[in-house]
Amino acid sequence: MNALQLNSSWLSLVGLLALRVAATLMMTPVFYAVPLPASVRMSLVVSISVALAAGLPVVAGPWMGWDALFFAAMSELALGAMLGLGILLAFGAFAVAGQLLDVQLGFGIAQIVDPVTKRPVPILTSAFGYLAVLMFFLVNGHHALLRGIGYSLERFPVGAPWSVAGAAAPVLKQAAGLFSLGFALAAPVVFCILLVEFALGVVGRNLPQMNMFTMGIPVKIIVGLVALSLWFMGIGGVMTRTYASIAATWDGIFVAAPAPQGRGR
Repeated sequence: MNALQLNSSWLSLVGLLALRVAATLMMTPVFYAVPLPASVRMSLVVSISVALAAGLPVVAGPWMGWDALFFAAMSELALGAMLGLGILLAFGAFAVAGQLLDVQLGFGIAQIVDPVTKRPVPILTSAFGYLAVLMFFLVNGHHALLRGIGYSLERFPVGAPWSVAGAAAPVLKQAAGLFSLGFALAAPVVFCILLVEFALGVVGRNLPQMNMFTMGIPVKIIVGLVALSLWFMGIGGVMTRTYASIAATWDGIFVAAPAPQGRGR
């Protein structure tokens, strides 16, 4: 009977932990950067959950009941979504930068089908999204993500209640800085396009016989792409700030959690 209770407790632990891991990964573009079958994604989530559960103590106890298990599952899903939202907002800054440049360069009317999301997106928005995912892996962001999920088990034990208000404050703070980070990612290119607009306005004022609409679009596209290519050599600092916002948000969520009592690893 003790062995049966131990097995059921371990399965409950792995299942609840899988809900937290799945919710965190599903809220991030990292999980969908490469189109994988659903069975592979599920196997990845279960494998991570089993690996994390191997370092947690399993105590055999009486069956908690379906009601308690349901509320614990909802709590784990909400917590995973809250953690994933911190990553999603950081990647949202790249989407804001791409949308801003698409509008300025006129690429907003030319959309391509994203093979991952299966929906049409502007060209530069899609390019910035893939650049964000690529750099995330290059700076070992996936390692930090797994370490963060592992540390969340210390601050938020599996199935234990947690404060939504305390965890929401860092996420709201990150959301408030979303557009400033997005603009910082595209600011030099936007400034160059603004100078081109001024120059075209002066030329159009002095040479009214010229069709500025026909001439202005190719000029803005060429200048914008050249400025963007040059800006990629110095964009690393802003990208570091964007990724650092994930760590700042998660640290705020973890600090808001009550300190674990009587819990060993």
